[in-house]
Amino acid sequence: MREIKTQVSERALEIGADVERFVREVIIPYEKDSRRDHHGAPLDEMVMEMRSKARDARVLTPHILPDGSHLTQLETAFVLQKSGLSPLGPLAVNTMAPDEGNMYLLSHVGSPEIKERFLKPLVEGAARSAFFMTEPASEGGAGSDPSMMKTTCRLDGNHWVINGRKAFITGADGARVGIIMAKAEEGACMFLVDLPDPAIRIENVPNTIDSSMPGGHATVLIDNLRVPADQMLGLAGEGFKYAQLRLSPARLSHCMRWHGCCERAHEIATDYANRREAFGKNLIEHEGVGFMLAENMIDLKQAELMIDWCASVLDSGSLGTVESSMTKVAVSEALMRIADRCVQVMGGSGVTDQTIVEQVFREIRAFRIYDGPTEVHKWSLAKKIKRDWKTAQT
Repeated sequence: MREIKTQVSERALEIGADVERFVREVIIPYEKDSRRDHHGAPLDEMVMEMRSKARDARVLTPHILPDGSHLTQLETAFVLQKSGLSPLGPLAVNTMAPDEGNMYLLSHVGSPEIKERFLKPLVEGAARSAFFMTEPASEGGAGSDPSMMKTTCRLDGNHWVINGRKAFITGADGARVGIIMAKAEEGACMFLVDLPDPAIRIENVPNTIDSSMPGGHATVLIDNLRVPADQMLGLAGEGFKYAQLRLSPARLSHCMRWHGCCERAHEIATDYANRREAFGKNLIEHEGVGFMLAENMIDLKQAELMIDWCASVLDSGSLGTVESSMTKVAVSEALMRIADRCVQVMGGSGVTDQTIVEQVFREIRAFRIYDGPTEVHKWSLAKKIKRDWKTAQT
C-alpha cells in the first residue's frame, strides 16, 4: 500500500524508516526464538539481547530524542506503528507498554531527582517498569472505575505506608521500577518505588490470552510498604490528575503499536492468499477471500487516520480524553476485524504458530479490554452526549 505522510516531519520519517528496517531485518527472526516463559512471553535475557542490538543500531527508545525531549504524538504514531510490525518490536526498541507510558509520565511531571533515579534506566532500556493501579474484582477494587481503589496509604513520619492488593499488573515480575497508586485522606496518590521489594509480593501470574508482555499480568500483595515522602509524585491527592495525564497518550500508543502488528498480519495473509491455490485458482481470486483483504485495507487506513487525528488533538495541548476514548474504541474494534479476517483467510494455517497471525489475533482480543473495555468508553461517551444535550437546552 502506498504510504503518504504529509503531516509527519522528515525526522520522524527517517526514524520510522530506521525502526522498520531494524524490526524487519533483525527482530522478526527472533519470533522463532524459544527463550520464553511458560506463559509464552519473552524472557528478559532475550529482551536485553534485542535491546543491545537496537542500541547498536541507534533505534533504542526512538520516540525520545538525545536531549530528552519527546517526538510529537503525531510523530510518535508513525514511529510506534513501525515498531509494532513484530510483537517483539516494541520490546526490542523500548516502546512497549507500560514502560512507554511510564516514561511519558515521568518525563512530564517527575522531579530532577525522580528523573535521574527512575526515568533514566527506563529510557536507556536497562530496566522494565510496572504501573500498579488495577485491583482484584473479587475484592471490589479498582478496575475500569479507578474511584473504587482500595489500596491505602498513610503518612508515618517522613514515609508513607502502603497496603493493598493489585491485580493484572503488567510486567511486575522482573520490573525494577514501580509506580503505585494508593488512596489517602486527601485523595489518590502516586509513588515511585524500586523493585523488587520484600513488602511487594507477587502472589500469582495467571495465564492470559496474550503472551507479548515479559512478566505477565501479576496479582500483587503490598504489605506495609514504606516509601520515603520524596518519592511521591506531586502532592497527596493529585494521583488521579497524573493518571489522567498518562492515560490518553498511553491509550493511543497501544493503538499505534497494534496497528503495526495488524499491518504485518495483513501482509502475511495477503502473501498466503496470492500463493495458495484452491478450486483451480489462487485464493485471492475468490471473491470471498479478496473482499476480506480489501476490507482489511479499508480498516487499516481508517484506523490510521483516527490515530493521527487523536495524536493531533494531543499535540494541541488538550488532554484528549474524549478523542482518545473514541479512537481506542474505533481502532481496537477495527484491528479485531482485521486480525480475525487474517486468520480466516489463512484457514488452518491461521490458527497455528507457524506465523504471528494467531498471536496477533490473541493480542488484539486482549487489547479490546486493556486501557478500558470498549463498553466503558462508549458509556463514557454516552454520558458526554447527555451532558452536551442538557447544556444545549439551557
